[in-house]
Amino acid sequence: MTATMRAWRAHELGEATDVLRLEDVEEPAPGPGEVVVEVEAVGLNFPDVLLLRGQYQDRPSLPFTPGLEVAGRVVATGSGAGLKVGQRVAAIASPPRGGLAERVCVAAIDVMPVPDTMPAAVAAAMLITYGTGHLALHRRARLRPGETLLVHGGAGGVGSAAIQLGCAAGAPV
Repeated sequence: MTATMRAWRAHELGEATDVLRLEDVEEPAPGPGEVVVEVEAVGLNFPDVLLLRGQYQDRPSLPFTPGLEVAGRVVATGSGAGLKVGQRVAAIASPPRGGLAERVCVAAIDVMPVPDTMPAAVAAAMLITYGTGHLALHRRARLRPGETLLVHGGAGGVGSAAIQLGCAAGAPV
């Protein structure tokens, strides 16, 4: 008998409230360089909405599980993963194996250790927004200390992260 878990899956494209169904699915098993994370928290972002609508740059085959950001504990490792069972982590998931599930298999390269003092909800909410903000400010704009940073839309996730990252970089925001 195959072990199962529960996951939210989309079998068609559309709005989340119309297309997501909670289903029993097969437990994930890690391959080389992968780990399975028992999900404690999931960060949901605009890319998840776009994935469900079929409007994101990546278009996973149906059915798929959304949820690009997760936090939890490693429960299984594949060869060469370099992580330990029981380790607290945050990870980027790649649909069709998204994080809106009890457990998710992710590439070890997309996993970061999380301190025990950080709440899972905080860890899961940081990867996409802060990663996007950091890329925009430091790789694209090459923000330097003392430069003034203007953030349009500072109330959203990436905007809020950009404000904090700009302050940390020494820029008046």
